[in-house]
Amino acid sequence: MSDPGHVGEVLATAGIRFIERGWLSANNILLCGDGPSTLIDSGYGAHADQTLSLVRHALDGATLERLINTHLHSDHCGGNAILQTHFPALQTLIPPGQAEAVRHWDPVALTYQPTGQECPRFRFDAVLQPGQCLDLGAGQWEVHAAKGHDPHSVILFEPAHRILVSADALWENGFGVVFPELEGMDAFDEVADTLDLIERLAPQTVLPGHGRPFQNLLAALGRARSRLTQFVSAPDKHLRHAQKVLIKYRLLEWQRIGVAELWQWARQTPYLRDHMPQDVASEQRRWLDELLTELARSGALVRQGDQILNT
Repeated sequence: MSDPGHVGEVLATAGIRFIERGWLSANNILLCGDGPSTLIDSGYGAHADQTLSLVRHALDGATLERLINTHLHSDHCGGNAILQTHFPALQTLIPPGQAEAVRHWDPVALTYQPTGQECPRFRFDAVLQPGQCLDLGAGQWEVHAAKGHDPHSVILFEPAHRILVSADALWENGFGVVFPELEGMDAFDEVADTLDLIERLAPQTVLPGHGRPFQNLLAALGRARSRLTQFVSAPDKHLRHAQKVLIKYRLLEWQRIGVAELWQWARQTPYLRDHMPQDVASEQRRWLDELLTELARSGALVRQGDQILNT
């Protein structure tokens, strides 16, 4: 287990202010120092005002010069637009592969429509290239490709203090849903490759996209690899997990919704619709009811009559 005090000392020495968020918004990581003040990831659009307030407080009167997105899932870039409005000179860097989708704002290619999520439109100024090294805050950061959870994701490594921004490639207890698998693409091997890359980098401190910073890398990798092995041996288990994650994620925003409304949303959300029983409403409702029952059993929600409540 990490020593929170020691982690805090490491981050302070490296000029890093770590803003841990809830699961609806990804964590925000502010890099300060002689180089450009930089924010990594900006949270979900519904929390944009809160993101702006937290970042302004962390800047303590300074201005924000750069914004980097590890990947373009809505919980990592939903605050881009408000930050660009309030910091007009802000330079925004995004991972390679989706520049045209952002330029022409294609919510399907950006996965916002398939996941049933939303993201305010934003601009970008440059593309991150794996293999490049950037002066950010008080350090030099390496950019590494991190396919798996998202085919365009990157992670960032600062070798002087051995700090890794792992985004959703590695959490203290697992990793993010492997979304390419929901589209019929084989991506579990890419998850394994990214975990191997992280092990080779051997960071002392890991700053994940969700959850607290941690330092016991080998234990976290062990848990992630165990989870990956389960998904590889039973892909349907990963699909079921992903479906529940998508429902829980939207429930974090809604807090309460009727079952009928939730069913209609699921039928309009491709990542759910494409894997539910087709054309038979009673079978679709039974499918949804089973997912809700499993989520309720795990303590992720509560059912009150025809209402679903977040917990």
